[in-house]
Amino acid sequence: MSLRHALIGLLAEQPASGWDLTRRFEELLGSVWPAGHPQIYSELRRLEGDGLIEVESQGPRGRKAYRATEAGVAEVRRWLTEVEVDHTLRLEPLLRSVFFWLMNPDELAAHLEREAAYYRSLADRLRQLAAAKDRGEFGDSPQVRSLRIAAEAGIRLNDTLAEWSTWVGESSPTA
Repeated sequence: MSLRHALIGLLAEQPASGWDLTRRFEELLGSVWPAGHPQIYSELRRLEGDGLIEVESQGPRGRKAYRATEAGVAEVRRWLTEVEVDHTLRLEPLLRSVFFWLMNPDELAAHLEREAAYYRSLADRLRQLAAAKDRGEFGDSPQVRSLRIAAEAGIRLNDTLAEWSTWVGESSPTA
């Protein structure tokens, strides 16, 4: 995923400040593609320099609200339609699983319980978000429908990872 394209996409939905984007990015994408303040602010400067976003307004203490330009929206559309999708999944839990044999059974069991609980919790939060969208609490726009689709993917992925963690714990791979 491209941070620059994600930021332009969020700004195409509505203007926002760097702080707002950081919060929104964490809310929508944090579990799959984390990005902190420094990364976001650096990318905003580059995007502005490239003419893909522009400052819509400037408030107290120099707070800037950005919006996507036509060129920025065109770039996101190009990325969506012409750039080959990177299907690489960089999941640290799966990398760690290669080395579970280095953990003693009690450490592994505790780790897997924490992992399963984490994934169930994340899936439940996404279910709450999806239910709110399904009830129409956010309206019915193309953006809301796309977010609902993304929430469903997150629900399914996290449910699967929770089931996987439980399966590993029950199958005792290091025994």
